[in-house]
Amino acid sequence: MEFRKAEIEDAELLIDIYNASFYSDYIRYGECPAYGKTKENMEQSIRDYLKFLIIYNGNAVGCISCKEIEKGTYEVGCLCVIPEYQGKGIGTAAMSFAKSYYSDWKKFTLITPIDKTENVRFYTEKCGFAIHSEEMDGNVRVVRFVLER
Repeated sequence: MEFRKAEIEDAELLIDIYNASFYSDYIRYGECPAYGKTKENMEQSIRDYLKFLIIYNGNAVGCISCKEIEKGTYEVGCLCVIPEYQGKGIGTAAMSFAKSYYSDWKKFTLITPIDKTENVRFYTEKCGFAIHSEEMDGNVRVVRFVLER
Protein backbone atom coordinates (compact mmCIF):
# COMPACT_ATOMS: atom_id res chain seq x y z
CA MET A 1 0.00 0.00 0.00
CA GLU A 2 1.18 3.51 -0.73
CA PHE A 3 -0.08 7.05 -0.35
CA ARG A 4 0.34 9.68 -3.06
CA LYS A 5 -0.41 13.37 -2.71
CA ALA A 6 -3.38 14.23 -4.92
CA GLU A 7 -2.89 16.87 -7.58
CA ILE A 8 -5.49 19.02 -9.36
CA GLU A 9 -5.25 16.57 -12.29
CA ASP A 10 -6.61 13.84 -9.97
CA ALA A 11 -9.97 15.63 -9.53
CA GLU A 12 -11.97 13.25 -11.75
CA LEU A 13 -10.34 10.17 -10.18
CA LEU A 14 -11.20 11.50 -6.72
CA ILE A 15 -14.79 12.17 -7.79
CA ASP A 16 -15.05 8.51 -8.87
CA ILE A 17 -13.59 7.33 -5.54
CA TYR A 18 -15.83 9.62 -3.47
CA ASN A 19 -18.95 8.69 -5.46
CA ALA A 20 -18.26 4.95 -5.08
CA SER A 21 -17.47 5.38 -1.38
CA PHE A 22 -20.38 7.66 -0.47
CA TYR A 23 -23.17 6.48 -2.79
CA SER A 24 -24.76 4.39 -0.03
CA ASP A 25 -24.77 7.44 2.30
CA TYR A 26 -26.42 9.54 -0.40
CA ILE A 27 -29.13 6.89 -0.88
CA ARG A 28 -29.54 6.35 2.88
CA TYR A 29 -29.76 10.01 3.92
CA GLY A 30 -30.87 11.72 0.71
CA GLU A 31 -27.81 13.93 0.99
CA CYS A 32 -24.07 13.58 1.40
CA PRO A 33 -21.61 16.45 1.03
CA ALA A 34 -18.91 14.12 -0.36
CA TYR A 35 -21.14 12.63 -3.07
CA GLY A 36 -21.76 14.20 -6.46
CA LYS A 37 -19.06 16.89 -6.39
CA THR A 38 -18.43 18.75 -9.60
CA LYS A 39 -14.93 18.81 -11.07
CA GLU A 40 -14.63 22.46 -10.00
CA ASN A 41 -15.74 21.62 -6.43
CA MET A 42 -13.20 18.79 -6.21
CA GLU A 43 -10.41 20.96 -7.60
CA GLN A 44 -11.17 23.55 -4.92
CA SER A 45 -11.29 20.82 -2.28
CA ILE A 46 -7.85 19.62 -3.39
CA ARG A 47 -6.58 23.19 -2.92
CA ASP A 48 -8.23 23.53 0.51
CA TYR A 49 -7.46 20.09 1.95
CA LEU A 50 -4.24 18.17 1.44
CA LYS A 51 -5.46 14.87 0.02
CA PHE A 52 -3.64 11.58 -0.38
CA LEU A 53 -4.75 8.87 -2.75
CA ILE A 54 -4.63 5.42 -1.20
CA ILE A 55 -2.99 3.04 -3.66
CA TYR A 56 -3.53 -0.68 -3.01
CA ASN A 57 -1.99 -3.27 -5.36
CA GLY A 58 -1.48 -0.52 -7.93
CA ASN A 59 -5.08 0.72 -7.81
CA ALA A 60 -6.38 4.00 -6.37
CA VAL A 61 -8.95 2.69 -3.87
CA GLY A 62 -9.45 5.54 -1.43
CA CYS A 63 -8.47 8.91 -0.07
CA ILE A 64 -7.52 10.51 3.21
CA SER A 65 -7.51 14.25 3.69
CA CYS A 66 -6.83 16.37 6.73
CA LYS A 67 -6.64 20.06 7.45
CA GLU A 68 -4.93 21.75 10.38
CA ILE A 69 -7.61 23.75 12.18
CA GLU A 70 -5.28 24.99 14.91
CA LYS A 71 -1.72 24.21 15.89
CA GLY A 72 -1.44 20.43 16.29
CA THR A 73 -5.18 19.81 15.75
CA TYR A 74 -6.24 18.23 12.46
CA GLU A 75 -9.73 17.66 11.10
CA VAL A 76 -10.05 14.51 9.02
CA GLY A 77 -12.13 15.89 6.18
CA CYS A 78 -12.40 12.55 4.43
CA LEU A 79 -11.26 8.99 4.93
CA CYS A 80 -12.87 6.76 2.35
CA VAL A 81 -12.22 3.40 0.75
CA ILE A 82 -14.35 2.13 -2.14
CA PRO A 83 -16.67 -0.66 -0.94
CA GLU A 84 -14.99 -3.62 -2.66
CA TYR A 85 -11.73 -2.84 -0.82
CA GLN A 86 -13.22 -2.26 2.64
CA GLY A 87 -12.40 -4.67 5.45
CA LYS A 88 -8.77 -5.18 4.34
CA GLY A 89 -7.12 -2.83 6.88
CA ILE A 90 -6.76 -0.03 4.33
CA GLY A 91 -8.60 2.59 6.40
CA THR A 92 -6.62 1.71 9.52
CA ALA A 93 -3.39 2.00 7.53
CA ALA A 94 -4.54 5.37 6.17
CA MET A 95 -5.12 6.70 9.68
CA SER A 96 -1.69 5.42 10.73
CA PHE A 97 -0.23 7.20 7.71
CA ALA A 98 -1.92 10.47 8.73
CA LYS A 99 -0.56 10.18 12.27
CA SER A 100 2.97 9.76 10.93
CA TYR A 101 2.63 12.42 8.20
CA TYR A 102 1.29 15.04 10.63
CA SER A 103 3.95 14.22 13.19
CA ASP A 104 3.17 17.31 15.31
CA TRP A 105 -0.42 16.16 15.90
CA LYS A 106 -1.88 16.51 19.33
CA LYS A 107 -5.48 15.86 18.28
CA PHE A 108 -7.44 14.53 15.32
CA THR A 109 -11.16 15.17 14.98
CA LEU A 110 -13.78 14.04 12.50
CA ILE A 111 -17.53 13.59 12.11
CA THR A 112 -19.57 10.69 10.76
CA PRO A 113 -23.26 9.74 10.92
CA ILE A 114 -24.02 8.27 14.32
CA ASP A 115 -26.23 5.50 12.95
CA LYS A 116 -23.41 4.12 10.77
CA THR A 117 -22.37 1.57 13.35
CA GLU A 118 -19.57 0.23 11.12
CA ASN A 119 -17.96 3.71 11.11
CA VAL A 120 -18.42 4.18 14.85
CA ARG A 121 -16.84 0.78 15.50
CA PHE A 122 -13.99 1.44 13.02
CA TYR A 123 -13.02 4.79 14.54
CA THR A 124 -13.33 3.69 18.17
CA GLU A 125 -12.05 0.10 18.01
CA LYS A 126 -9.54 0.20 15.14
CA CYS A 127 -8.28 3.80 15.36
CA GLY A 128 -8.65 4.66 19.06
CA PHE A 129 -10.97 7.68 18.71
CA ALA A 130 -13.42 8.60 21.47
CA ILE A 131 -16.89 10.02 20.94
CA HIS A 132 -16.83 13.69 21.92
CA SER A 133 -20.30 14.99 21.01
CA GLU A 134 -23.34 14.69 18.78
CA GLU A 135 -24.70 17.35 16.44
CA MET A 136 -26.90 17.76 13.40
CA ASP A 137 -25.42 18.20 9.92
CA GLY A 138 -28.35 19.05 7.69
CA ASN A 139 -30.85 16.23 8.22
CA VAL A 140 -28.25 13.82 9.57
CA ARG A 141 -27.32 13.27 13.22
CA VAL A 142 -23.54 12.97 13.37
CA VAL A 143 -21.02 12.15 16.06
CA ARG A 144 -17.78 14.05 16.54
CA PHE A 145 -14.80 11.86 17.29
CA VAL A 146 -11.58 12.98 18.93
CA LEU A 147 -8.24 11.20 19.09
CA GLU A 148 -5.71 12.75 21.46
CA ARG A 149 -2.10 11.88 22.10
